[in-house]
Amino acid sequence: MELTVVMPCLNEAETVETCVRKALACMREHGIDGEVLIADNGSTDGSQQLARDAGARVVHVDAKGYGNALMGGIRAARGKYVIMGDADDSYDFTALLPFVEQLRDGADLVMGNRFKGGIAPGAMPPLHRYLGNPVLSFIGRLFFPSAIGDFHCGLRGFRRDSILKLGLQTGGMEFASEMVVRSTLSGLDVREVPTTLSPDGRSRPPHLRSWRDGWRHLRFLLLYSPRWLFFIPGLVLMTLGLVAGTALTFGPVYIGKLAFDVDTLVGASAMVVIGFQAVLFALFTKVYAAEEGFLPEDRRVRKLVDIVSLEKGLVVGGLLALAGLGGLVASLVHWQTRSFGPLIPSESLRLVVPSATALVMSFQTIFAALFISILGIRRTRETPIDVAASAAEEAAEAVNLENEVVAALESEVAAMEDGSGRESDGSRKSSTA
Repeated sequence: MELTVVMPCLNEAETVETCVRKALACMREHGIDGEVLIADNGSTDGSQQLARDAGARVVHVDAKGYGNALMGGIRAARGKYVIMGDADDSYDFTALLPFVEQLRDGADLVMGNRFKGGIAPGAMPPLHRYLGNPVLSFIGRLFFPSAIGDFHCGLRGFRRDSILKLGLQTGGMEFASEMVVRSTLSGLDVREVPTTLSPDGRSRPPHLRSWRDGWRHLRFLLLYSPRWLFFIPGLVLMTLGLVAGTALTFGPVYIGKLAFDVDTLVGASAMVVIGFQAVLFALFTKVYAAEEGFLPEDRRVRKLVDIVSLEKGLVVGGLLALAGLGGLVASLVHWQTRSFGPLIPSESLRLVVPSATALVMSFQTIFAALFISILGIRRTRETPIDVAASAAEEAAEAVNLENEVVAALESEVAAMEDGSGRESDGSRKSSTA
């Protein structure tokens, strides 16, 4: 079978029959060998029977959520290609051919773009059309090397085996973003075709919750991009803190009538520490995500981890600690010159703050080196070659055991026959006597 059209369904009695008939008619018109599969997520309004009557196959998905329903349908699909779309009659299931043509041409994922195809009046709330979708799609293109203009279009087609290999995890509305992101990061062939969006045919409110589901999409994009979540903000913060701190260590800085002194130096120190911590978290996340398979392995990060060994991290941390301790000794000497009495903050803090910052960063570096070494411990994983070799060994052992059993049986039979022959011969000799 070439194509399965998967529709997630939760109480879509008003529209599911229309969607099924449109999809089947489109496949008949273009000679596509296919089926329509309804992934029912617990409907109580008779949607299942209406879909069956219209010619669809229905599978029940117990795990609640948009993503869970779709994954249940994708796993149950019989087609080489899958086109997914909502069962609310907002997408045009009579125009599936452009998706199929791109899939036949070798695409792994074909996204619909509603902004290029046309959005009918009243089909999309202004909040989604002018803020939610454009902003989230822009963030998706910024965070990941993707050219997709409509990250959240619900009508999309893909090769079933390619998507199943990704091991998609999310169960809610953010499933739409995860599919695009994981496909892009895995180097799949992702394309886009124009599609239209019409007002849905339901009389009840949609399942989508604008702010809740929008936040879930944004949260997913951030969590899958340690570079933008941790590394870039941390690097910017640390750079600003270092520049400001270095300048203020030697004295006040004046910009017009504004005077920046030791109070700003304390703030600059905090920026350095927080920024450095964020950069380390980016590294931790990259290593962990690559080890667990959430993100593809970054060669630059792996090379950095290989170069920055535990021993080197301990040395760098130790040098920073010595610098910090040297600064603290200098501050004690400065205090001694004041006969251990009251100090002038504008003088003493220029020694204490950089020294304390170096000490904090030294321990961060040492702990980071230890933690990265722990993350870098690779677990032994069986490869397909290992599995095949193990199966071959088991088969060989089974054959050897079978041969041994057969040989033992044959020996026993031969012994029995030999004993029987001797007994018969003895009987003959006795009779002759």
